[in-house]
Amino acid sequence: MGVLERVRAADDANPFAPFGLPGAPGTDAFWTAATPAYEPSGDGGWVALFLWRGAPAVIEFESWSDPVPLVRWRDTDCWYAEVRMPARLRVTYRFLTDDGSYADPFNPVGAGGDRSIAATPDAPPQPHWPALDADDVLPLPRTRIRWASERLGGRRTVRVHPVGGGGPVVLLLDGDDWLHLHPAMTAFDAAAAAGDIPPVTLVFVPAKDRSAEFGCRPELWEAVRDELLPLVAESGVPADLDRLVVAGQSLGGLSAMYAALEFPELVSRVACQSGSFWWTPDAADLPDPLGGPVGGDIAARLRERPAPSGLRIAFDLGEHETRMLPHCERVEALAAEAGATVRVSRSASDHDRAGWRQAMLRDVAWALA
Repeated sequence: MGVLERVRAADDANPFAPFGLPGAPGTDAFWTAATPAYEPSGDGGWVALFLWRGAPAVIEFESWSDPVPLVRWRDTDCWYAEVRMPARLRVTYRFLTDDGSYADPFNPVGAGGDRSIAATPDAPPQPHWPALDADDVLPLPRTRIRWASERLGGRRTVRVHPVGGGGPVVLLLDGDDWLHLHPAMTAFDAAAAAGDIPPVTLVFVPAKDRSAEFGCRPELWEAVRDELLPLVAESGVPADLDRLVVAGQSLGGLSAMYAALEFPELVSRVACQSGSFWWTPDAADLPDPLGGPVGGDIAARLRERPAPSGLRIAFDLGEHETRMLPHCERVEALAAEAGATVRVSRSASDHDRAGWRQAMLRDVAWALA
């Protein structure tokens, strides 16, 4: 009998006592102590307790699990869910109700205004990333560039931030996520102050249409080379344009690898988290996009010719991304066989920036070593 079944079988039991929460469920003492809590599941994983107060709600996890409905405790305003989690998991989640989506009010670790981050007790720490709740306003870089791209169309706001006085350029793809969901500026500053990363200049590159811009097409990187980087050079922020790192996740990781192979004079250092290496030009039209050729278009390119001279690539993948694993392993192996200097690691996550973000700091530092 599982944990949840035992609780329901013992109707008079307090289901929250095993998690160390004091007081009767629904009382002021109970809510004062409320927080996500964990106990061992007996099979090497964990049972996580999530609490919600008020109306019915569902927990939506990013990539890792199907939504989980919360159960009301008797006639109180306490709603809860006990969720089985594997060992070593960090995951973004939010509560969905009839009137919107919300961060967990009992969790001090947030990601933007309506998301929170849960981490099992055995998940490795993430030094330099501050715990920010939903009400905190993330600091933004002072320097912003208005980029009106002829090649990509439309206008974008690109933020630029010198870390430790500035240095090699680090292009953060999906830059708005690293500004508004995860405080990359603060984390890089803290890592530099601790000596864990050299001085760099962060360039937060937003995407208007990820599926179009991050496919294996030249337009984005022609625009970066011919339009964006000259604007960075004119911004007044110290920036070494001769040494450039691209950090990308998912489709952004795919695009970073494509740039390294097709624009080697521009990109020779890559920090790639969970690259979408299943991608082929027609993958989106397949019933199962991940069911096509292993390694997709990038693997095919690596088989055709050697890697550009001096290419350094740090690959990272979530430990729980089982369907992504064959695609990423194939590209990792082919990149090393093609002559690139390769680093491979795995993060305690599924397909989720909450798990990738520490790897990004570490891998940018490695790429510049």
